[in-house]
Amino acid sequence: MESERETSPLMHATTIILIKKKGETVIAGDGQVSLGQTIMKGNARKVRRLGKGDVIAGFAGATADAFTLFERLETKLEQYPGQLMRACVELAKDWRMDRYLRRLEAMMLVADRNVGLVLTGSGDVLEPEASDGGAVAAIGSGGNYALAAGRALIDTDADAETIARRAMIIAADICVYTNHNIVVEKI
Repeated sequence: MESERETSPLMHATTIILIKKKGETVIAGDGQVSLGQTIMKGNARKVRRLGKGDVIAGFAGATADAFTLFERLETKLEQYPGQLMRACVELAKDWRMDRYLRRLEAMMLVADRNVGLVLTGSGDVLEPEASDGGAVAAIGSGGNYALAAGRALIDTDADAETIARRAMIIAADICVYTNHNIVVEKI
């Protein structure tokens, strides 16, 4: 028997990119939420500051699931202040072990001044591979398009925010589940 999630229209939720370059970290995301072939909302805010404002995060996937994860991450940040990596590892452990959390369908990009990470429901806490120019990570429906654009631009003279915005525009021009309503947070 098919589950309710399998028979309901697929929710495509976004493109999120993280750029680290020359001591600057940026997370940018679009605002489109689609249900099947319908755009449900064009100005959703999927990138935000967490904790005391010293952590930025963006999510792709089910919105309610992502907010649950944001709340859990904020709790971990309170437990481990100034230790984003440890807070994320502890969240990933909970995500894998807790029966309720295992059902959440979302991915996150999180960063502070020191580290940028990709968090997944399969327990992954990944730091993007860095090149001489910087580091790029992307998630969501248009994530691969944004990732390719970001990697192509990382070695240019452009700053992190410019690269993130340009990569998001390129992804929105290609991916039907990504729009040009871009929100950027920078540390």
